[in-house]
Amino acid sequence: MSKKETKNIIPPTEDTMEKEYHILNLGPTHPATHGIFQNVLKMDGEIIHEATPTVGYIHRAFEKLAERRPYAQITPITDRLNYCSSPINNFGWYMTVEKLIKAELPKRAEYMRVIIMELSRIADHLICNSVIGVDTGAMTGFLYIFQWREKIYDIFEDICGARLTTNIGRIGGFDTDFPAKTWDKIRNFVKEYPKALQEFANLLERNRIFMDRTVNCGSITAEMALEYSFTGPNLRAAGVDYDVRVANPYSSYQDFDFIIPVGTSGDTYDRFMVRQEEMWQSLKIIEQALKNMPTDGPTHANIPDFYLPPKQEVYNNMEALIYHFKIVMGETDIPAGEVYHCVEGGNGELGFYLVSDGGRTPYRLHFRRPCFIYYQAYPEMIKGSMLSDAIITMSSMNVIAGELDA
Repeated sequence: MSKKETKNIIPPTEDTMEKEYHILNLGPTHPATHGIFQNVLKMDGEIIHEATPTVGYIHRAFEKLAERRPYAQITPITDRLNYCSSPINNFGWYMTVEKLIKAELPKRAEYMRVIIMELSRIADHLICNSVIGVDTGAMTGFLYIFQWREKIYDIFEDICGARLTTNIGRIGGFDTDFPAKTWDKIRNFVKEYPKALQEFANLLERNRIFMDRTVNCGSITAEMALEYSFTGPNLRAAGVDYDVRVANPYSSYQDFDFIIPVGTSGDTYDRFMVRQEEMWQSLKIIEQALKNMPTDGPTHANIPDFYLPPKQEVYNNMEALIYHFKIVMGETDIPAGEVYHCVEGGNGELGFYLVSDGGRTPYRLHFRRPCFIYYQAYPEMIKGSMLSDAIITMSSMNVIAGELDA
């Protein structure tokens, strides 16, 4: 090629060159995902150009299973949704059935449920927030605060014998009152946890490195969050003050005084701070429940057709034995109907849409899983961000694989 011909060649520029991308699998089994789900990322260096989520790796056909089980046996299925706050799932299911059969719970049982649900919310939030710290390189807060989740699980174990997947309580209330030692543990937790929570807050909330990693990371606007049907802390972090406990009170939440914390920018830092404040509010609710709860009275509704009789009566009374057999075997007549009930789960509006044809099992049961709904926005939230920021964004959304796949 002559020198003259060489001079006529136009060197490629950024505009004329075709950009090359590479594909990166984030998951399905990777420590940073904190669960079994996958994102196929189209990367330009370390910048995410596109993200395609893949769900269903631990799909367990919960809804189809529920159509083959008596109502009382569906509770362990709900445990496996958001297993970081199992009792909220349990109680949400109970309340759905109670709405169908029009059962009214005594005030003491409702307050007991509120205490357990708020302890569950604290356990859920402290896991999420401490893991956000880990993903930004701060391990100390996680190691320090995690022991308090174990103290909450000690309380659950006293009540039902289980810690993670609880199967706690019954349709209609609780089988017995809490043991005296359990009430002491609850009071001690409310008294001692604020100090630990404040120390955890001091470690991260105004930490310059933590703020640099989380502020303006994975932001979502209020309009976009509503379009994606966000609920829970992820929606409130974007500035929308929707909380099921206030919008549609259940279990006597209308009796309690608490605020709904909201953010402004909907970024990772706001999601972290909303959960931080919600833990303080949960402590406030538990204190009010302990103070205002009726000192005695029944802990379950008067519904012998649905509520297991005391074990001592089963052993000594034929009628109680018959009731026990009918309830356990699913032979109790269930009214036909169609109901929807939702509770404020750890991740937002956890709903149960139940259709009954009067049979021994639901004709149809649909779980409204908040994780599954807001995870759809994840590709849009991380587009254009660094890979390391995508990890933190996922942690701050608190995507729980069991709830996502169901």
